[in-house]
Amino acid sequence: MRIDVLTIFPGMFDGVLGASILKRAIAAKRLTVRVHDLRRWSPDRKHRSVDDRPYGGGPGMVMRPEPFFAAVAALKAKAARGAKPRVVLLTPQGTRLTQPGVRRLARVKHLILLCGHYEGVDERVRTLADEECSIGDYVLTGGELPAMVLLDAAARFVPGVLGHPESACDESFSEGWLEYPQYTRPRVFRRKAVPDVLLSGDAKAIAAWRQSAAETRTRSRRPDLIKRKIPW
Repeated sequence: MRIDVLTIFPGMFDGVLGASILKRAIAAKRLTVRVHDLRRWSPDRKHRSVDDRPYGGGPGMVMRPEPFFAAVAALKAKAARGAKPRVVLLTPQGTRLTQPGVRRLARVKHLILLCGHYEGVDERVRTLADEECSIGDYVLTGGELPAMVLLDAAARFVPGVLGHPESACDESFSEGWLEYPQYTRPRVFRRKAVPDVLLSGDAKAIAAWRQSAAETRTRSRRPDLIKRKIPW
């Protein structure tokens, strides 16, 4: 899987891509991530500016369309033969990202992520995107953090990225429920013990307990997931 990110703050991605699972996935060539400075495609060769004042007035600055169009065209021209990059604009106005959506995007061979900033992007930039994505009903200073969230979540579904192939399928939201409680050593900690069933060695009983615990936790913490009847 290849992911290209367009941003005016490429340095923000160094820590995320240089640690833990993503670092190992990139080193093992399971995942290719390229972070590009959008200013490279600025029409302003002298100052490399990528924003301007909004027409009609108002606070803040709006990101111009020319750098996005030029950058996406350049990346698509360099895409692998036969690959059709999917362009995703990170914006609070997009469709909320869910685990099924992440799984779907993880099947795309080449993603191009567009990170807005300031007061957002010129409306014409939206015509570049195959879809718009939001990570929640709140506003951040830019699309960089949502891009990192999407990148990390999607990478978990790429074959070979996680140590165990079933890891990504056995987590919260993957089967429509929040994840069941997890325990490790010590068996008793501050007078709270690990449930006996987890020590029984009975795989069937353990699976039944985990399913029941997941359903109970979901009904208690996220009843909206049950009411929505999401087709996981």
